[in-house]
Amino acid sequence: MPTMLFVSVGFIAANTAALRSAVALITLLTDLPLGQLILNGLALGSLYALTAFGIVLIYKTTDILTFAQGETAMFSTFVAFTLLTILQLPFALAFFLTLVFAVLLGIAIDRFVLRYVDQTTILNPVIVTVGLNLVLYGLAGWIWGYETRTFPAPISGPPLQFAGLTLSRINALVLVVVLVLMVGIFAFFRYSLTGVAMRAVAQNRLAARLMGIRVGGINALGWGLGTMLGAVTGMLIAPLNYLDPAMMGDVAIKAFAAAVVGGITSLPGAVVGGLLLGVIDSIVGFTAPELRTSIAFALLLLMLVIRPGGLFGQRAVKKV
Repeated sequence: MPTMLFVSVGFIAANTAALRSAVALITLLTDLPLGQLILNGLALGSLYALTAFGIVLIYKTTDILTFAQGETAMFSTFVAFTLLTILQLPFALAFFLTLVFAVLLGIAIDRFVLRYVDQTTILNPVIVTVGLNLVLYGLAGWIWGYETRTFPAPISGPPLQFAGLTLSRINALVLVVVLVLMVGIFAFFRYSLTGVAMRAVAQNRLAARLMGIRVGGINALGWGLGTMLGAVTGMLIAPLNYLDPAMMGDVAIKAFAAAVVGGITSLPGAVVGGLLLGVIDSIVGFTAPELRTSIAFALLLLMLVIRPGGLFGQRAVKKV
């Protein structure tokens, strides 16, 4: 009888503690400006999604998981900064020329670095991308220095107000640009012959080669488009934060986490993962700013344990 009494008391105490925790969590959530945080998170998450999309695109077309996405974006952003401040070009023209530079940079990485590595048995292409990350970081510091700069904003004016929510004009521009890019890229993959060829290479490289598709050219194009998407992220996030060689470190980490959460083999998954991580990042950053970076790693580890293939990806099964 005493044992049953102790068990009952313990059960009631445990449930009371759980109920209090649930009530505290609900109270916390109701006190938060959730609508505003979600809107801010979608704007931030769209940049994570764009970078993650580039990572997944390169992986699907070249079978190489790149860790240089952040630094290629940073280097391209410094090129845009030079065009804007030294040559005094209009933002739209500097934006376009930087995209061209980013595409050429990605193609050069494939042609002159990874294509050679592909022919050796000593170097791993993934390790080479880590080395490329360090090279671009040091080169940017040597050319432009390591001091923090302010990047010119592409748009200015009072924030937009609707339904009790506030959206800055730069965040509105981010949402519009990312939406247009995503629609354009999905249409490119769906309706263009080159996009269909890239999808074929992503599904089966050997079969695509046998069908006459130039896999080497598709690899170069994949690197070019992936690097271009990173450059867009850099030019859109620099006016919100700052410009220096370390500017993309946090974004690259969270974009990689978004790619894993969405599925490293799924382009739509990269978008969903980026938006999800952006909303979580916004809410956590408001309640506990010191955990903003940790939450990306926690979400990544949780996904690897629960669903290693990601939300939309599939686990690769290799027959031996």
